[in-house]
Amino acid sequence: MSGDLTVTDVQTLNLRTMKHVGDLEPAWSPGTTMSFDIGGGSFTEVHTDGGITGIGPGMHPMLLDSVKEYLIGKSALQVEQHAAALNYYVPNLKYQGIAGVDIALWDIVGKAAGLPLYKLWGGDKDKVIPYASMVLLSTPEERAAQASSLSAQGWQAMKVRLHHETIAEDIRTIEAIREAVGHEMTLMADGNQAQSSGDWQPGVQWNSQRAYETASELQDMDVYWLEEPLTRYNYDGLAELSSKVEIPIAGGENNPGVNEFVQICEQGVYGLLQPESMVMNGLTNLRKIGVLAELYGKEIVPHHGGGNIGVIAHMHLVASWRHAPFMELLHDPPVGHYQNKFSIMSNAPEVDSDGFMSLPQGPGLGIDIDPDLIMKN
Repeated sequence: MSGDLTVTDVQTLNLRTMKHVGDLEPAWSPGTTMSFDIGGGSFTEVHTDGGITGIGPGMHPMLLDSVKEYLIGKSALQVEQHAAALNYYVPNLKYQGIAGVDIALWDIVGKAAGLPLYKLWGGDKDKVIPYASMVLLSTPEERAAQASSLSAQGWQAMKVRLHHETIAEDIRTIEAIREAVGHEMTLMADGNQAQSSGDWQPGVQWNSQRAYETASELQDMDVYWLEEPLTRYNYDGLAELSSKVEIPIAGGENNPGVNEFVQICEQGVYGLLQPESMVMNGLTNLRKIGVLAELYGKEIVPHHGGGNIGVIAHMHLVASWRHAPFMELLHDPPVGHYQNKFSIMSNAPEVDSDGFMSLPQGPGLGIDIDPDLIMKN
C-alpha cells in the first residue's frame, strides 16, 4: 500500500429510489415540500492507489471536474491542505458541495489508521444522545402526542418548531408537551428565523420583542435552548437577547465561514453553536468551530448533516467533543422517520430503547452504502 495514498479518482454515484414514503412541508420553508424516500440521492467516492476508498455525501456533478483537476495525484492524507485549497478553487454549494469530498478524505484517513474517526480524534464516547428534530410546525396537540410516543420508545430529547401566528400557540405547544411527558424529555425550540441572509423570509417573522418574550417564557419551562430567534446577521440584536436571558440562544447552521463564528463568539451572539458541515464545506472547518466553542466556554451541537452520511460524520465529531451534549437527528415519524434517509446504508446505526445511538466501530466513518442501491453508469 502506498504510504501517501495518492488520489486516483473522484466520483459521484447515484442511488436507486426503492420507495417514495411521502412529503412534508418543512416548518422553515412554508409552501414547499420535503421528500422522504427509501434509497435515492447520491454519494461521493474518493479512490486511492492503496486500494482505500472514502465515501461522503453527494456532490453536484458540476463541481466534479474542478475537484478532480485539483485533487487527483495528491496525497489523500493531507486533508487540511486540501480543505483550504478546495475552499478557494470550488464555489461553496450548500448541501451539494465539496463537504462530500472532505468527509470522504477523512474516511480514508480513518481507514488508513484502522480507527473509527471519533477514536482517531481522541474521543471516548462510544454512544451519543440524538434528539428528535421535528420537520413540521404542527399543532400543540399533535406535538404532545408525538412526544408521548417518542418518550415511550426511549428518546431522551426532542426539538419542536415554534413560529406559529401567535406566541400563545408557541407556548401552548411546550405546555402541551410538558403535560404529556413532564420533564422526562429534554426539550429544545427552534424559531427558524435565520434561514435568509437578508431580512425577509416566508412565514411568521419575529421582532426583538417577540424573541425576548418567547425566550423568557421558554426559560421558565426549562427548555434547553431557543434556536435562531432573529435574522442571521442581526448580531447586535442576538447578543443583546443573549445577555438578557439565561436560556442559551443557539444558532449558526446557516453561517458558512469560520470567520463568522469567530465574530459570533467574540460578540456573544450565541450561547450554543450549531455549525453545519454541509454548509461549511466539510468536517475540517467544522472541527475548528469545536475548538473555538471550547475556548469560549460554549456547548456545540452540529446541525443535522443532511440526513444520511453527513449525520454519521457529525456523530463522530459529537463523540469526540467533551462539550457536545446532543446530536441532531431529523426525525418526524412516520413520513419523516430518520431511518428513511439512513436506508442508503447497509449497516446504519439505530436509536436504542434507552435513547442512545452507538458509534460505528469500523474504521473511518464505519458505514457502507448498500451496494444494491448503486446505479450502474
